[in-house]
Amino acid sequence: MKNIFIPLHTEEILERIDKLNPNSRAQWGKMDVAQMLAHCSAFQDIAMGNSLPKRGWLGIFIGRFVKPIFYNDKPAAHNMSTIPTILITAEKDFEAEKEKLKQKIIKFQQNGLEKCTTHPHAFFGKLTPEQWGKGIYKHLDHHLRQFGV
Repeated sequence: MKNIFIPLHTEEILERIDKLNPNSRAQWGKMDVAQMLAHCSAFQDIAMGNSLPKRGWLGIFIGRFVKPIFYNDKPAAHNMSTIPTILITAEKDFEAEKEKLKQKIIKFQQNGLEKCTTHPHAFFGKLTPEQWGKGIYKHLDHHLRQFGV
């Protein structure tokens, strides 16, 4: 499984982000490309410990049993639900969101495993830094595939 903590995998993701443009269209889902970038940026904030969403009751009951879907090799399913605090519906500026996300990915990768959050994921619960690294890559890959890059 690819991992955002591996520089080669980070570079791949950044190159794919650079292939997006304001007219990129989603192959599934409701977000436009700028909203998707903002959503991914908000998810980076969670992994970096800058945002600490509360665990929902469903995650508390089944999250630990299904958490391997966050970091395994299988692509994420289309139209999965998301953490409510990172559901982006407002209009966003494409260029600003693109640059913000790229900088957060670079910082996350450079900070390394030791600076990854220890706060539980809102649905999956406690994750190791290695699981976060794989899950972040998988999440970004999912949304970049959503927009055809």
